[in-house]
Amino acid sequence: MQLHELKSTTKNKVAKRVGRGGKRGKTSGRGHKGQKARAGNSTRPEMREIIKKLPKLRGHGVNRARTVNSDKVSATVINVSVLENFSGKDINPKTLVAEGLISSRRKKAPTVKILGNGELTKKLNVSGCAVSATAKAKIEKAGGTVA
Repeated sequence: MQLHELKSTTKNKVAKRVGRGGKRGKTSGRGHKGQKARAGNSTRPEMREIIKKLPKLRGHGVNRARTVNSDKVSATVINVSVLENFSGKDINPKTLVAEGLISSRRKKAPTVKILGNGELTKKLNVSGCAVSATAKAKIEKAGGTVA
């Protein structure tokens, strides 16, 4: 077998000529306007590398929402009506987790905020929790304290 006798097993692919009229219509499959829509376009590869390296939003990483709001810690919300069924007198995040009223986060007691939805008749001592104004009023009205 000689070199001139070799034959290709697959046909050569011919690049589809786009944007010359015919059945493609409007943008002829080239997207919209711009450098890449024009005939004879060939972006220089070295320029493409430079453009790729430029950060789009500087200083925020990939997911901006996650990086900007990463420091926010959302508190676990609990209502005064739930504390009515609480067996102890002292309320703090650890006792709430032990009682099973809230679940722990990463084996630690989470930040807790007490809201004033419902009624309270028990005398409770609240510490280590954020308390809304209405909840504070209801706890103090029942004879409890908020630290």
